[in-house]
Amino acid sequence: MEIIIYNQELQKKLDINIEDYKKLRGVYRIGKRNGKGKEYNKHDVLVFEGEYLKGKRNGKGKEYGICGIVFEGEYLNGKRNGKGKEYKYGELLFEGKYLNGKRHGKGKEYYFDGELKFEGEFLNGERNGKGKLYNSLGKLLFEGEFLNGKRWNGKTKEYNKYGNLLFKGE
Repeated sequence: MEIIIYNQELQKKLDINIEDYKKLRGVYRIGKRNGKGKEYNKHDVLVFEGEYLKGKRNGKGKEYGICGIVFEGEYLNGKRNGKGKEYKYGELLFEGKYLNGKRHGKGKEYYFDGELKFEGEFLNGERNGKGKLYNSLGKLLFEGEFLNGKRWNGKTKEYNKYGNLLFKGE
């Protein structure tokens, strides 16, 4: 059973709009979200459901956009942190780890048809470190080092669209 009490005096002290408050579902302590809850935009469309701590997304949750889910995973202090998955139009685009809202650590990117596009390391949202890049047919195109999202010199191997070795660098 859910009981909601609207206190006009508290509303004035906290400087909140009670109509916006009514659109939020969850547990509150002195005006801040705590525990499990749901967040809606001004058009009453669900934009987030999950866990909150001290008013911020914290723990497991799901973000929603116009075409459905856009992210599901872990949050810390309002940002994506830990394991998560990104979606676009219902298709998985990325799965891996996040730090301060950005891709960080091991992860995988996918084409819209589900084929693996990239697997490797990320830093600050960019491909950084060792990784493998594939074409949309699943054939390996490149393996080696990435820096700031781009292929980097060093130990590399490049392949043609059929997966045949074209170049090997040291």
